[in-house]
Amino acid sequence: MPAQYSGILAAACLLIFVPVLQVAHADPVSDRQIIHVLNRLAFGPTLEDFRLVRSIGVERYIAEQLNPESIPEPFELRWRMAALDTLRFNAVQLRQFYGPLPAIRGFKLFPELVKGQRERARAIVQQAAEARILRAVLSRRQLQEVMVDFWFNHFNIYADKDLDHLWIGDYEQRAIRPFALGRFRDLLFAATKHPAMLVYLDNTLSTAPGSPASRGSRSGLNENFAREVMELHTLGVDGGYTQEDVITLARILTGWRINGPDAREFPDHAAVFEGARHDFSPKVFLGHALRSRGKAEGEEALDILAKSPATARHIAFELAQYFVADEPPKLLVERLAERFLATDGNIREVLRSIFASREFWESHNQKYKTPYQFVISAVRAAGAPLGNTRPLLATMSQLGMPLFGCLTPDGYKNTESAWLSPDATARRINFAAALAQGNLSLSDPATSAAPDPHSAPPLPHAANPADAARLEEIFDSTMSTATRKAVAGAPQGLRAALILGSPDFTAR
Repeated sequence: MPAQYSGILAAACLLIFVPVLQVAHADPVSDRQIIHVLNRLAFGPTLEDFRLVRSIGVERYIAEQLNPESIPEPFELRWRMAALDTLRFNAVQLRQFYGPLPAIRGFKLFPELVKGQRERARAIVQQAAEARILRAVLSRRQLQEVMVDFWFNHFNIYADKDLDHLWIGDYEQRAIRPFALGRFRDLLFAATKHPAMLVYLDNTLSTAPGSPASRGSRSGLNENFAREVMELHTLGVDGGYTQEDVITLARILTGWRINGPDAREFPDHAAVFEGARHDFSPKVFLGHALRSRGKAEGEEALDILAKSPATARHIAFELAQYFVADEPPKLLVERLAERFLATDGNIREVLRSIFASREFWESHNQKYKTPYQFVISAVRAAGAPLGNTRPLLATMSQLGMPLFGCLTPDGYKNTESAWLSPDATARRINFAAALAQGNLSLSDPATSAAPDPHSAPPLPHAANPADAARLEEIFDSTMSTATRKAVAGAPQGLRAALILGSPDFTAR
């Protein structure tokens, strides 16, 4: 971007930023509804989706998105996904092919071999991240992708915890994605039983004191897994449980661990139950007397959690906060919790209730995009080619939201207070300018020698500027007066950047 434009762009975006967030829009209802639906059920509008919803109506679009199996995926996405070979392997195979090299008695592995194997394993996280970005940008099943992002964050794991760099892609592929619109109970079971979660929340270390396998570092209870399953995944922090319930659940879940790489028993399972570690004593959990049944005992406890009214309220609040408002209306949360219980935790039906609610339709622009949502929505709106996803991953990291990089089990916040700041605003404007001017090298094909996703974006090669006319067709009738005036008075080369860097675009 020419130097004389940089100050103009930053000043224009910042001048219109504050007032627009405080003033309700008086936009044409039809276009406003279209943008609202595409900002909530999708990662923002593309020109093609904007025209589609205008043609078929918002009700039909919502109905189709709630049934993603009926929506064909574009050819580009299918062949791009087919090239990501690590996604073909299950958790056992990933550990076999990319895991730590086995120790050989009397032989010390060369450091170069160990380092080389670790470098090979980096491909798993890179390809998992590329798959997530490709699907979010290109998939026509947008609500499916929104819910994968939502549930991964709800059941967050950190890619750099022990062996989880091997299993991050499999975790999303097998534990989150198939259940994103299904029953919450099935999703809970899949996420908590996956080896990545057992490693992340330290249940591999938890052993019943005095049990046959109790020795060394595995000689006592570890409460991390039990506490987070209750506090974050199901009941919520105010869910009515006690510290004694946490300890009891930890005892119930003893024996749930990852399998060894050379295990003779259940060699096709990456996660197994080991009775020698389990606490078989009688237990009372949340008022329910449980029989000592080993693995089945843990499944019974998860069933109790999945069906709890406290879990219904917790999940209802989180969904309402994501789709409606940072402080969702209490009556809406109560209705959603009732729907959750009435449908046995059917996520699709709870979403259907959200999208039919008055509160959803009255919440236009009341949410602030997270860095992930902002970056994905900007690329979709601009129609930018996506040969290389690494500049987008690097931008998310610079904005404080590295993909698969949240250390804590509560995941990333999706509220305005977590992300809105002067520094973050400036960084978003810089990204919008670089994208609008085509200076992110997105069209350059990624190579195996590409830098880590958390590193700085590569230097630009061939500029591919965004089409301001495309953006104006999508957003013109829903832009605020301040943004419209700023765009109309700007040089042609700045208009796309002003739209993508405006507060209108940052809100959803």
